[in-house]
Amino acid sequence: MTQIPLDLPHRAAMGAADFLVAPCNRDAVAWLDRWPGWPVTALVVHGEEGCGKTHLTHVWQAQSGAVAIDRRALTTDNVPHLLGDAAACFIEDADRGFDEEAVLHLYNLLAERGGHLLLTARAPVSHWGIALPDLSSRLATAMSVPVGAPDDELIAGILIKHFMDRQIRVDPAVVTYLLGRMERSFASARRVVAALDAAGLAEKRGITVPLAREVLRRLDIDS
Repeated sequence: MTQIPLDLPHRAAMGAADFLVAPCNRDAVAWLDRWPGWPVTALVVHGEEGCGKTHLTHVWQAQSGAVAIDRRALTTDNVPHLLGDAAACFIEDADRGFDEEAVLHLYNLLAERGGHLLLTARAPVSHWGIALPDLSSRLATAMSVPVGAPDDELIAGILIKHFMDRQIRVDPAVVTYLLGRMERSFASARRVVAALDAAGLAEKRGITVPLAREVLRRLDIDS
């Protein structure tokens, strides 16, 4: 696969595929690597859906032992129970709404412990519409790091990894063909590789450019 340059370092994710570091996520990775030396209690990682925030969070969880807290289940009364003795936790999709009093309580409890809170979202905190002044002021002090859309190099790496996970040997020309036509997102890469695998098995064909062309048409992706 020498036709595709892949100068990307790998970092192992506990129980998940390797995470590829690229320019679009390097700043976020650097901040997560600084833990537990964050200068603030909270870190917000934001970016469009499919940019890899969840994968980043799982990598950080593996290194920090952070507790996952479901924003929909969080209430003021159950904060101590959900957090337990942990000094680190994370909430995903924070911009989709949560109990503000509960998050304030969680933040304060972590601050007392010298702990940390990781929040992921599609948009920065200023776009969340926080109504509770005390919470708004605390989150205003949080570090905010964007994750950009993946570039061709990263998507090529993700495609190759998905093919390898399925034990599929694929010609570099197929990856190059897909890169010129598919959406640049992790979700799209997973979808396309899964569809190619299914089509190849069903039709007893190898993964070739002609098959890729047919599959992209079936997925309503202009080829």
